[in-house]
Amino acid sequence: MKHRRWRDLAFIFHRWIGIIIATLLIFIGVTGSLLVFQEEIDGWLAERQFGAVTVASSEYLPAATILDIAKSTYPDWQPQNLYLPKDSHHPYKLRMKSAKSDDRIYLDGAHEVFIQPYTGIVMGDRLERFSFYRLLLNLHYRLFAEEIGIIIVGIASFLLLILCLTGLGLWTGWSKLINGFKIKWNAHPKRVNFDIHKVTGIIAVSFLALTAATGFCWNFYDFSHSAIYTLTGSSIAPDPVSKSSVDRPDRGLTEIIKNASIAFPDGVTTSVSIPAEPSEVFSVYKRIEHGLDYGNTIYLDRFSGQVVRIDDERKASLGDRIFSSFHPLHYGTFGGLLTRILYVFVGLAPTVLAITGFTMFRLRRAVTATRKEASDYYSK
Repeated sequence: MKHRRWRDLAFIFHRWIGIIIATLLIFIGVTGSLLVFQEEIDGWLAERQFGAVTVASSEYLPAATILDIAKSTYPDWQPQNLYLPKDSHHPYKLRMKSAKSDDRIYLDGAHEVFIQPYTGIVMGDRLERFSFYRLLLNLHYRLFAEEIGIIIVGIASFLLLILCLTGLGLWTGWSKLINGFKIKWNAHPKRVNFDIHKVTGIIAVSFLALTAATGFCWNFYDFSHSAIYTLTGSSIAPDPVSKSSVDRPDRGLTEIIKNASIAFPDGVTTSVSIPAEPSEVFSVYKRIEHGLDYGNTIYLDRFSGQVVRIDDERKASLGDRIFSSFHPLHYGTFGGLLTRILYVFVGLAPTVLAITGFTMFRLRRAVTATRKEASDYYSK
């Protein structure tokens, strides 16, 4: 009897939470599916807009040369990040901030500049907020509603986690496992609809729970960051700073990348963050085999070029490892192309679950109404 009460309570939560946030989850899920392959889609769109990279030699121009070209072409813009080509068919990409923008990443003043890696020809620039990735991420993460949007999506992520847990408890396959994964296509449409909801839910539940949990932690970063580091006993490293004299000029990018490679010889350099304030440092990001694009960071004093700190993902604290795992778990990159394709369908699962769930709700209401009418008729 007690089990039945808990099941009835889980059903009530599952049904009404699903009805209330169904449309929002569909929207978040579809945009999430597109974000899985955002890098490829955004690169394809950029190629349509600015043209393809022309392979003119066997080696790229040095990063320092590319930075100088960008500075001379856009003298009023401050370079913030330089992204190195992923392969011979990708350009250098810089993120530059115009004078009218502030430090927030999504404002109008942030630009992306594309430069041919072999010839140094500037291919063009665009407002970062109009890139496929930023538009879609802004929708997916904050609904174009800034802080209130972040809160709404964070709450929706938490409610999705509850839907996953209650759905798992309501799954009918616990007594007969095979039946829990079976769709009786030749049965009554009502049964087919139920089976589609049941099977889609159980296949996607673990992945939806991962995306929900990581999404919640990202949207409520301050709370989750402090909680995870406290629970794991991990220390939070202070922000690295440049301590050399501000009267000295910045070290050149060639020296910075060379010093970073000497200090951390493993892996491939993927990008460099360029300091703007006197206390800021150069940050060189490196990817090791089977590692993260931003899992290893070498921080260097902007004036002396000396290494200030090294963040090695292989030696990271438990709190750092947990947060580093959020990106591959949320986007499905942990298993390569196969899991990324799987995550596209995971993002579409809320649409299937919402349609089949709402259909069950309507059919249930129709049956209840019919019974009430019959009861009223015979009671007269």
